[in-house]
Amino acid sequence: MWHIMKLYSYYGYNDFIICAGYKQYIIKEWFANFYLYNSDITFNLEKMNEIVVHNNISEPWRVTVVDTGLTTQTGGRIKRVQKYIGNEVFFLTYGDGVSNVNINELFRFHKMQGGVATMTVVQPDGRFGIADIENEKILSFREKNKEDMGWINGGFMVLEPTIFDYIEDDEIVFEKYPLEKLAEERVLNGYKHYGFWQCMDTKRDKEKLEMMWGDGSAPWKVW
Repeated sequence: MWHIMKLYSYYGYNDFIICAGYKQYIIKEWFANFYLYNSDITFNLEKMNEIVVHNNISEPWRVTVVDTGLTTQTGGRIKRVQKYIGNEVFFLTYGDGVSNVNINELFRFHKMQGGVATMTVVQPDGRFGIADIENEKILSFREKNKEDMGWINGGFMVLEPTIFDYIEDDEIVFEKYPLEKLAEERVLNGYKHYGFWQCMDTKRDKEKLEMMWGDGSAPWKVW
């Protein structure tokens, strides 16, 4: 989540609303103690637990963490933070994927296209190889490339406040009725991102991203 927020902050967006649920208290505690986690601290136990913070690291962020419920669906979570967004255009993304998408270009694309919502779409690398078959015979094996894949929802959306009219209650799955209805009405734009994008759904994904971050080759680190 910190990586995603750093991306938005790089482009000048520093006001965040986090739709929390499972273990939301951990997220709240982490932000409450952000400077402790990210700074060098001296605890002087001889002087009544005096605390000295060295190289205090902070971010220009305003973060609202909202407990949107343990079992609330994705659309319902968005609906629950409406009062914090008001009548503004806002960004929305998931918390399990990183990318080097240009947020400013995404926003300009949305304003140029009009409509209610813009979704960043990506072509992920294939996880499994492909067998080329002709007349029931396997001719060759090859690695799956992006051209073999269709466009999928990569998150990183721009939404008009009218999006809340498409979400009735906690039971609404955002990827179902709201997005499908927007597509039917031809008011859902697709912003094609050809750069880096990677979700973190599996242990394999986690290890891959951590390795890239560790060796300094993380494409999503634009800040």
